[in-house]
Amino acid sequence: MSRQRGASRPGPDDRNLSHDVRVWAIRTTEGKKRKTYSVRWIVGGQEQHDTFATFALADAFRAKLIGYQQKGAAFDLATGLPEPMLRELNAQSWFSHVLAYTSMKWENSSPNSRKSMADTLATVTPALVRQDRNPPPTAELRLAVWSWLARPPARSAGGPPPEVRDALRWLERNSIALADLEDRTTGPELVRAALNALARKTTGGKAMPNTVARRRAVFFNSLGYAVELGRLATNPIDTVAWRSAKAVETVDRRVVVNPDQAERLLAAVGEQGEMGARLVAFFALIYYAATRPAEAIGLDERGLSRLPASGWGELLLSRSVPRSGVAWSNTGRSREVRGLKHRAEADIRPVPAHPRLVAHLHRHVDRYGFAPDGRLLHGPRGGQINESSYLPVWSKARAAVFSPAELASPLARRPYDLRHAAVSTWLNAGVPATQVAEWAGQSVEVLLRVYAKCIAGQAEQALGRIEQATGLTGPEADVFLRSNDRQEPETGA
Repeated sequence: MSRQRGASRPGPDDRNLSHDVRVWAIRTTEGKKRKTYSVRWIVGGQEQHDTFATFALADAFRAKLIGYQQKGAAFDLATGLPEPMLRELNAQSWFSHVLAYTSMKWENSSPNSRKSMADTLATVTPALVRQDRNPPPTAELRLAVWSWLARPPARSAGGPPPEVRDALRWLERNSIALADLEDRTTGPELVRAALNALARKTTGGKAMPNTVARRRAVFFNSLGYAVELGRLATNPIDTVAWRSAKAVETVDRRVVVNPDQAERLLAAVGEQGEMGARLVAFFALIYYAATRPAEAIGLDERGLSRLPASGWGELLLSRSVPRSGVAWSNTGRSREVRGLKHRAEADIRPVPAHPRLVAHLHRHVDRYGFAPDGRLLHGPRGGQINESSYLPVWSKARAAVFSPAELASPLARRPYDLRHAAVSTWLNAGVPATQVAEWAGQSVEVLLRVYAKCIAGQAEQALGRIEQATGLTGPEADVFLRSNDRQEPETGA
């Protein structure tokens, strides 16, 4: 089997080259299961090596190196490869495609989209390498992609850090050619191996269906870009019959709390010390206004301009502050101010403020005021609230309010479940789906699909219409409904 083509050098285009090259003899290593054969050579005083499964492969590669050396070709210091060989390989390897794809996507992607892209590429790349070589541990390959290869700003800052340099060099030499993905013999096997890798956790277990769906979408998009560049004729994923577990799109009605449970939870939050008292308004916004946590964190004084002293008010949501991490943002901060999800940058989403929410917000402002930049929610020193602050408080509030059985159940396990409860309450109150979708910041189609199991009474109404159509009356009409009610699990909806 011939040596697979490598990829472009990780780093600036102006490579460091040298004609000071020495090629050593092949070294044979006796392993536990088989022998391996290493080609070693020195470029500019730096030792390079590449390991092969057979002597013939190693000898052929060594002969290429010597051939280029005799022709007077310059060798690249980073990879150790002759410049003509490296130039030939640059435009067609998976490694070089990752460089091109991430550079194209980075600028117009949100921080969390960048993070998701890096996760996918770090997960799939170890599956798109030569399998007859001796690769570094998968964890090292993942780290090399995650921390450097998939981050254009890190690449622009200079060469890779020492802890990933060897893994990157190995990936560059051993990543597959893009053409291998559409080869009739090797393509389906490679694509299936890549998809299987995306379906696994780093620990080896099965990844969640939603995670698999997200990763597959990124991988598909990356190969679509290769088609766009003319490096592939078609997207090779389309040629493989591969399915993962179906992604979960509907809300589990067991997570939904009822209004009494919600108010008891809010009261318990307020009893969790100074931080808990500061967070009551945060959780109240999620429950009564169906805000996403990042939208609640982004709410400022301008968004509260339509609050009366009591009664119904209106919130003006204009921004979201999602947390992605310092490495993925443009500002160097873990949270970055962005427009509302699924909205144009300057869009505003009006949301009704329930009288109880109005009361919670007034109490919060009276006690804590606004941060210097106008933010409603802030810590004791004016900083932003984060998961490390509100998740422990939420966990303690659940423990204070729920019975042992409820505590062990999915009921309001995450703060985000309060948003599910808000939307479910609106729908079950008879608010038209179009209006609920507008308030919640979702499309009607997504709303009805996601919350289909949380809308109570639909089956009863449907059976009632069938009764009328078929002339069914009397006690027998209630038999099915009574039986169905007995089998319905208890929920907080």
